[in-house]
Parts: sequence; structure tokens; C-alpha cells
Amino acid sequence: MIEAVVDALRPLVGDRVSTAESVRAHHGRDEGWHAPAAPEAVVFARSTEEVAAAVDACRCHGVPVIAFGAGTSLEGNIAAVRGGLTIDVSQMDAVLEVNVDDLDCRVQAGVTRSALNKVLARDGLFFPIDPGADATLGGMTATRASGTNAVRYGTMKDNVLGVTAVLADGSVVHTGTRARKSSAGYDLTRLLVGSEGTLGVITEVSLRLYGLPEVIAGAVCSFATLAGAVRTVIEAIQMGIGMARLELLDEVQVEACNRFSGVGLPVAPLLLVEFHGSAVAVEDQVATFAGLARAHGGAGWQSTTDRAERDRLWAARHEAYYAGKALRPGALAIPTDVCVPISRLAECILDTRADIDASRLVAPIVGHVGDGNFHVVVLFDPDVPAELDAALRLNERLVARAQAMGGTCTGEHGIGCGKLEFMAGEHDAATLAMMRSIKSALDPTGILNPGKVLPVADG
Repeated sequence: MIEAVVDALRPLVGDRVSTAESVRAHHGRDEGWHAPAAPEAVVFARSTEEVAAAVDACRCHGVPVIAFGAGTSLEGNIAAVRGGLTIDVSQMDAVLEVNVDDLDCRVQAGVTRSALNKVLARDGLFFPIDPGADATLGGMTATRASGTNAVRYGTMKDNVLGVTAVLADGSVVHTGTRARKSSAGYDLTRLLVGSEGTLGVITEVSLRLYGLPEVIAGAVCSFATLAGAVRTVIEAIQMGIGMARLELLDEVQVEACNRFSGVGLPVAPLLLVEFHGSAVAVEDQVATFAGLARAHGGAGWQSTTDRAERDRLWAARHEAYYAGKALRPGALAIPTDVCVPISRLAECILDTRADIDASRLVAPIVGHVGDGNFHVVVLFDPDVPAELDAALRLNERLVARAQAMGGTCTGEHGIGCGKLEFMAGEHDAATLAMMRSIKSALDPTGILNPGKVLPVADG
């Protein structure tokens, strides 16, 4: 029935709907390791009205709908596992309004975080959520993205004030207000944040903004042991030191970054920290954190307010995934992530490192440890079945350990189709049934990003 959908859209969008194989293939693959699944057609929307028309056409003909921003997801979130139409919102890239006094803005879903921050910098503002990839803000909202700044500024959940979304019946809803709090009815904004396009296609997002800090200081410190680095993190959080970013790289990841980005760091467990605030506050935070690090075996402490040097280090951190993959050219990578209560972080990371060593696989650890979230990039040769089995077992043990500690199978990557098997370990049957009821109510025919987020019910 895709032909009928394409025919219905051509008078509205012209040649911005495509069935070309190369276009379809591009929209069926993300940055992860899961098998790609191309849609049957792609439409490049430029407005909420065009998205609504596309969804309505798909509803009429029973065709699946998959939303697509920049394709930087990792768990098969945008794969067209049941075919259908992909709605690419990357051309919906307008910053619609910036309210400087109220510290908020409204953007179309295809605006990227870097593009928004270029606009905001003119008014001394910025949007802090930084997942590393230059993702679209619609995609970041749909996956409840997080990143390096979450320890201070929270995640997308904390910074989305409202959304405009197209529902499965083609209707358009506007959630939230510009007020900083409300008790008026259900919180539909947070229902859609993190729904991965399974409840609606997000077309606009209203966001909370922040003033650019007076001073930004970055620091690095190497440690004799992974345990010492993690203990420093835990005590810094407990003391309330105002870190904006707090990242951990194990020695395998540091070596990978040295090779890939040429940063020349000591090959040892490393903390990469950033502090935001007034000159006096930042100076005090840097000194306090440095003292903690020394007490736990930290050495080579270096801090700087030089932007070029900070940017160099953070560029290497943001390239960590590709640096890790480059350790074994030709290998595939399972870029998994978990999040645990901060009190269990050391145990979880050290037990995971022991599992990696026992598996004999190469698997760097890197993470936003300030909020208990870390990643393992498990490398394996796809032509060696034993390596694939070992990689999958390692991932399963990591998730099971995190969930047993009161944590989650994913801190920021989302479920997609790649982590469906872990949902039952995190949510009881009644909770999953409630989720399915919401999905059924908003998408009764199941056309919105089918095969994602919710596992099929038993029986």
C-alpha cells in the first residue's frame, strides 16, 4: 500500500517523497550494530501540516510510520522493521522563537543542538544537553537524550517544556506551557518525551535555556586504579561539588582516544571534569575536587579555562565511540549503556571490568559517571560466532547486574528494538500492561514505529 501513500503525498510535497534505494537504505540504518531495515519510502517534511498529511495517509492505508532526525541512535530506534514510510524532519530546521527574559525557546524538530547553540550564543544563552552526536532536538526529545552535562543540567526530561506532535490519527496536539510549573491535568509532555516515535511524531519542541557561565574550567586527572577514580566521583557527588560534566574513561578507552584523536593522555583510568560558575565558585570547586582526587590516587591534575584546550579534550571524548571501534578495524561494536544508583557505581563498573577481562574481548568503558551512567563498547568479529556469543553474554550480564542494583538497562540510548528483551527485567507485568494500554489508546492500529519500546505480550 506504500504506492497509495506516495501518490497521496506527491501533490503536496512533490519530489520530496522518494522510493530511491539509496535514500531508503540511508534511513534504515543508525549508528549502532543492529541489522538495518529500510523503509519502503521516505518523505522529507517541512512543516507540521506535511507531517500530519503523511501520517493521515499512512493511517488510511495501514502503513507504518517511522520518524527520522539525524540517524544517530544506537538501538535500532529508526529501523523500519515492518517497512512503511519514514518521515525525515531534518528540513524542519527553524528556530521559531527565543524568549531571552524567560530563558526558553521553541524550535522545529529538525534543528540540531549545535545549530541552536549558535543562535543562542548571540544572546548569551545556551542549551546544555549534549549527547555527543549532533542530533536533532526532535530526536533527542523522542529518545529522552542525556549526555555529558546531565550531572548539572539534567536530561531532556528536565528541559522540555512542551511539544507539538502528530498522533496516529493525523491530529495535532500541543502539550505544556511556557510556565515553569503546572498542575493542569496529565503530564502529556513527559509521556511523549522518550516515547521513541511510538505515540506520536514530534514536530516542535519548547526548551528551557540557561545563561552562558561566567567561567568554564576543564580538568583532567589520571588514577592508579579504576576504583580510585570511581570513589572520587562518588565522594564529589556526595559533597555537592558543582560539576557540570564528570566523565570517566578506563585505560582501554584512553588508549583508543590517544590513537584516534591524538590527545596524548597517560594510559590510565581518567576523569575529565568541567566546572561552570563565577570565578570564585569555580576556583573553589576545582581546588576541592583536586584534593579529593589526590586522596584517591589521582595524579597529573591539570585544569584550564582555555577554550581551545577544553574543546580539544571534549572533542576526543565525543569521538570515544569511534575511537573504541578503531581499536579493531572491521569489528562490530555493541555500544551498550546502563545507569545505576551512585552508591553502586564502583561495584558495577569493577564487576563489569572483571567480566570483560574474563571474556577476552576488547571493550572500553566510558561514561557520564556523575549521574551513574556508563557505556561499554563491546567489540567482536561478526565472522566468529564465539565472539558474538561472548559479546551478547557480556551485554546481558551488564544489564542484569545494573537492574539488580536498582538501575536501568539504558540510561540514554533508549530501547528501540535492540533492548526489547530487557524490558521485562525492569518492569513488572502490570506496568508493561499499562504501557501497552497507553500505546493502544493513542495508536490503535499500531502504525507508529512498530516493533520498538514494548515487547510483544506473552500469549
